[in-house]
Amino acid sequence: MSNASLHQRRADAMAQGQGALHPVYVDKARNAEIWDVEGNRFLDFGSGIAVNNTGHNHPKVQAAVQAQVERFSHTCLMVTPYESAVELAEKLNAIAPGDTPKKSIFVTTGAEAVENCVKIARSYTGRPGVIAFKGGFHGRTNMTMGLTGKVKPYKAGFGPFPGEIYHAPYPNAYHGVSIEESLAALDDLFTCDIEPSRVAAIIIEPVQGEGGFYPAPAEFLQALRAKCDEHGILLIADEIQTGFARTGRLFATEYSGVEPDLMTMAKGIAGGFPISAVVGKAEIMDQPGPGGLGGTYGGSPIGCAAALAVLDVIEEEQLCDRARQIGERMMGRLRDLQGRYPQRIGDIRNLGAMIAMELVVDGDVNQPDAELTKALVGEAQKHGLILLSCGIRGNVIRFLPALTITDDLVDEGMDILAQAFDALS
Repeated sequence: MSNASLHQRRADAMAQGQGALHPVYVDKARNAEIWDVEGNRFLDFGSGIAVNNTGHNHPKVQAAVQAQVERFSHTCLMVTPYESAVELAEKLNAIAPGDTPKKSIFVTTGAEAVENCVKIARSYTGRPGVIAFKGGFHGRTNMTMGLTGKVKPYKAGFGPFPGEIYHAPYPNAYHGVSIEESLAALDDLFTCDIEPSRVAAIIIEPVQGEGGFYPAPAEFLQALRAKCDEHGILLIADEIQTGFARTGRLFATEYSGVEPDLMTMAKGIAGGFPISAVVGKAEIMDQPGPGGLGGTYGGSPIGCAAALAVLDVIEEEQLCDRARQIGERMMGRLRDLQGRYPQRIGDIRNLGAMIAMELVVDGDVNQPDAELTKALVGEAQKHGLILLSCGIRGNVIRFLPALTITDDLVDEGMDILAQAFDALS
């Protein structure tokens, strides 16, 4: 069996819309390393797009899942529930930012979590409007595509999208969008497009994921919280990619001191097992009646068992601290690389172990180098390093190593990155 033969079988059997960035077919994985069906070893700096924060097949997560499978795999949480879901809800409610009492629901995917936030917000406020941000990514369902602020490849050809969705510019100092301009644009929306009394919620990623790993300044989130309070609008923090120690805190919102009304959680929540959650203020969460929220697979007992183990691993192995250490180590190497290629590496940035390198032409922020970005991903893969790209202009390399990765593997991966950059430059 070879990667090439499997890739051809995939092309024959699977729709091209469900893309494959790397023609590498995984046979096994452990912590920050994967091996393909041909026996080749790769360092994984993508972690399944921030899903495996605790690494591939963490022993504690694996043991919890195996123990759960021996008992039962599914009964439907809405029919015959189980203690693990209650315990997980209790723990998520306790660790969510802010002192207001919380409640949770469980679904299966990040997009489902976002959709349920919109449902809950509309139910609680009795209002239709939702404001999102340009460059944001919230999912691939019809509603979440509407919220997403990036057309290609996510929205092109898939409309029309639900009404009463509006977009404001996300603050981005590197691209010349100030906090004041973003807040003024919100006021313009309230003046020209929808009155604030008809807005149910504003949804924001505290660090834009697919949009390019741009952190929202703390003062912007604080101003957004104040604006929501002024107008009776709910603030939704989409923590799907930023959650579960990725940024050096359990949730990136903690850096701002802001308490969201509702939060989405997914990706790193369960170490690779499908489960997602909405956690929010109890009064708001209890507005929809019984049967209004849920899903057949929502709160899978296997996912709950894995998530409880992940929370234990984060605490026992101090992964928030480790995320900050990884970020500092990788940023040091990226600063060295930027010093060698200042005309190609326009910006480097991070929040914990959510790290990005933005590539440009001739040092010009207005000339994104998507071609070099694509080539670098391919060149690194040839030498055993899995990288991911992102950004609304396709010119950002994002680094999402497992938070359990060793320093030696971090250094090995950064050596490969530097060699790949040298080869292409």
